Amino acid sequence: MPQIFPWLTLVSIIWLQSISSTNTDFPAYSSTLKSRLGITQLQLNNLAVSYWQYFLLQALAGNSICWFNTTCYVAAMRSFAVDDGFVIGLSTSYAGLSAKLYVALAQLIAGRDLSSKSIYLLLNCFVPLGLSLLTAPFLKETTPVRSGAASSLLAVFVIAGATGVYVVVESIFLSSEHSILMPIILLIMVGLVAAVPLFKALERVQDCDEVQVGAENRKRGFGGGSVEEGEGVENEENLREEGCIRALQKSVKRVEFWLYFLVYLCGGTVGLVYANNLGQIAESRNVNEDVLLSISSSFTFFGRLSSAPLSLFTTSRRKYIISRPGLVAILMVPISSSFLLLLSSSKTCLFISTGIIGMCTGAITSVAVSMTSDLFGPENFSVDHNLIVANIPIGSLLFGYIAALVYDKGADNKGVCIGVVCYRTTFITWGSICSLGTILSVVLYIRTRGYLLNT
Repeated sequence: MPQIFPWLTLVSIIWLQSISSTNTDFPAYSSTLKSRLGITQLQLNNLAVSYWQYFLLQALAGNSICWFNTTCYVAAMRSFAVDDGFVIGLSTSYAGLSAKLYVALAQLIAGRDLSSKSIYLLLNCFVPLGLSLLTAPFLKETTPVRSGAASSLLAVFVIAGATGVYVVVESIFLSSEHSILMPIILLIMVGLVAAVPLFKALERVQDCDEVQVGAENRKRGFGGGSVEEGEGVENEENLREEGCIRALQKSVKRVEFWLYFLVYLCGGTVGLVYANNLGQIAESRNVNEDVLLSISSSFTFFGRLSSAPLSLFTTSRRKYIISRPGLVAILMVPISSSFLLLLSSSKTCLFISTGIIGMCTGAITSVAVSMTSDLFGPENFSVDHNLIVANIPIGSLLFGYIAALVYDKGADNKGVCIGVVCYRTTFITWGSICSLGTILSVVLYIRTRGYLLNT
């Protein structure tokens, strides 16, 4: 089983990532929630701190998602030590499909007419719990795949790409169809990655039947893996000895840490806040919120997926061709430009901008995982990366507050704002913040380029 288990781990990570971003389907029910509670956009933005029960729930959820993602990242790094950048980009790409998957599940259960939005809350409660219990046994530490992974990883990449293409086609060209077959096809395609460990199991059975000597060699190879496992345990012990506080102090003293923190805040987080506001943006522009959400979700998926092949150009046997900070700097430019494009009243511009922001944001969030390890080393990855992503709740509150103030200013007596003006000032502000992030990302690239090239 040693050669099969890492692939079961990969499938588990993919499935977990595909349902992990429960916040991404918030736009699908945010307008209904706002109407039911009779609150303003500002109150909706501050929902996490106006009700103490909701605040505790958000604190628990925030802590849980950090553990959730860290477990997936570490499992990917340990199971595929040689191709960790490619595997992380590949597996985390499915997180970009979370919104679309929850829409598909809701349609499958409640039908195409989703007049009751409470189905999303029920799915957010039970789907992650059920799938976590199912996949937990396959996330334990195992002997990493050292060779022969290219063809199988390529197969998973092709499956992922086909899934993304289907989502785009279904979202743009088949969104008016009322067939329940559409969400079923999507769920089957996501589950199709399980075929890879199945084929691995068949290959192993054939190898064992063909040559007994080969079986003995594999047994000896598996026994040799104990050294790697021992190294993993030793690294964990070193991390415990150093302690979280010491790791934190070491990181926050570096200028690169704060540059990286601000770049993520002004780039990836702004993109996430834009996605969280898609419900009201769609309403203000008289666009179906499910269509806009599907476009954002599918292009976020492709953005994350693109980070897998991009990893081949950002690192090759520890020799960098394009450093990941440089790649992030390149990705920041289209995000900034897209917010200017959103100032147009054209729905086509709205769809194009949403796709670009989703794709670049998805790529940045995936690249950031390996980038953290590049800048600060793998020893304290869990501590360092969770410190970096602490910018997300900070940015969500701050940037969302800006959007809410502008929206409420133009809203009618019912708290609804219609027209391009509802988000015009917000888009200019967000675009300016992204432009600042672009400048900072160039500074980070310049400061780290020499170090990364000589690593």
